[in-house]
Amino acid sequence: MLAVLSIIVLLVLLVPLRWRAPEAAPMAMFTVAIVALAAFQTPWNTLAVASGKGVWDAIFILYVIWPALLLYQVTKQAGAYDALRQGISRFSRNELFIILALSWVFSSFLQGIAGFGAPVAVVVPLLIAVGVRPVYAVAFGVLAHAWARFFGTLGVGWLATVRVADLDEAIQTRAAFESGLLILISCYLGGFLVVWLYGRWPAVRHAWPLVLILGTILGVGQMLATLFSPELSTFLAAAVALLALYPLSRWRRYRDPITGIPVRPAMSESLTDQQHDEAPIMSLGMSFVPYVVLPVVTLTALLVDPINAQLSRWQLGMSFPEVTTGYGVTNAAVERYAPITVLTHPGTMLLVTTVVVWIVYRSGGYYTAWAERHVPERISSALLADAVPASVPVIAFLITSRILDHSGQTLTIANGIADVSPPVVYAGIASVIGALGAFMTSSSTASNVLFAAVQADVAQQHGISTTAIIAGQAAGSAYGNAIAPANIVLGTSIAGIKGKEGSVLRLTIGWTAAVAVLTGIATIILVQVA
Repeated sequence: MLAVLSIIVLLVLLVPLRWRAPEAAPMAMFTVAIVALAAFQTPWNTLAVASGKGVWDAIFILYVIWPALLLYQVTKQAGAYDALRQGISRFSRNELFIILALSWVFSSFLQGIAGFGAPVAVVVPLLIAVGVRPVYAVAFGVLAHAWARFFGTLGVGWLATVRVADLDEAIQTRAAFESGLLILISCYLGGFLVVWLYGRWPAVRHAWPLVLILGTILGVGQMLATLFSPELSTFLAAAVALLALYPLSRWRRYRDPITGIPVRPAMSESLTDQQHDEAPIMSLGMSFVPYVVLPVVTLTALLVDPINAQLSRWQLGMSFPEVTTGYGVTNAAVERYAPITVLTHPGTMLLVTTVVVWIVYRSGGYYTAWAERHVPERISSALLADAVPASVPVIAFLITSRILDHSGQTLTIANGIADVSPPVVYAGIASVIGALGAFMTSSSTASNVLFAAVQADVAQQHGISTTAIIAGQAAGSAYGNAIAPANIVLGTSIAGIKGKEGSVLRLTIGWTAAVAVLTGIATIILVQVA
């Protein structure tokens, strides 16, 4: 019970008590430290090393948050979001179609190539620009692409799982395919939840064909692509779905304004009802420059082998000594802990994109034109106002995660579940362990580094299918990101609603629980038929 105390404290403070993340995160951090010292015989030097690693992990995420907020300000101060809001209705006058295209398809495409928070940072402002309420925009931005987390970022989570779980080459294809199979649940339900939150059952009746078509392209496409290239499976499926948006937008059902939905709780204003006194200062195509430049820069850096080889040569990491606890939980010394490949990091891709966008918009005179209509705001001041409050909870969350790991609390939770669970029950909750890892670290990759080996070992001890359990772990490490605090903090910071993390969590936690139950049932079926 003590091992999960810090997680319980965090959830209680955020959801029922509605504390802000900058207040709740330090409380969880202090709770886990006290438990580590008092109940898990963790020396001070172990706490110090764990905290240092947590800060380093946070730097990885903050290097996404700060450039993302900078790109947002550079784009906003040029009037691009105003132009986007006015011009996007010409693509489709159906606002639900636009919302699904942005929050589900486009964010999944970005996750396929960049990941690590980039989809949230890019898509949330776009959703707000088309009239989505900020709290819902964050929920959509965090949740709808969660299915793409495991095989996204060109398969980083999958590659980590293969290495950590020491999967034999003979079963790797099966493990990848079964992972894709279980991830179908979060893929389809991600689309349906966006529709449900938009307009409840009338919206579901309107959009169910679109969700099934896009969900099949995304989820089934990814699953089939794992048979020949797990690393590219998310990217390929999302790219096809992006291409499919144009013919789908010509379908009269999704071309014309949506009708028959009287209550739209997710919307602050209708895309088609917005009135504007002044024409935008730039064209719709020009407003999309950031979202064209970012994929081009990222794909060039990651997929062009000579360029990638040169950019990947420089890594930055910190060394940490070996530490242990009174109960014998040992973390070996590392010469370079979690090295960051700086020049291929998503933060660098965002920075390069920001520079290109600033040059394009400045040369076009858009900053001057926007300042003539609106009170100008210094980009640096706006960046600091958003980024500094967002950084505090991220650092606290990641320190909490590392202390949980280094004190043995993480293994206590996982092994405790395994010890008291019969094989079939364990199969049903395998994905919950993966989701716990994602909740703690805000990363599918980190979740699999923490738990994939443990899951494989327990599967062998119980004599059940290793591939099915690894698939459950993979699915959980994906959908668990919908409730990961650091992901939500990134979204609320971008949306300008810092302190509303609990409100976002209340929208995503029920969906996460439903996906966990269905994924558990599906994992049991996989184990039974193996």
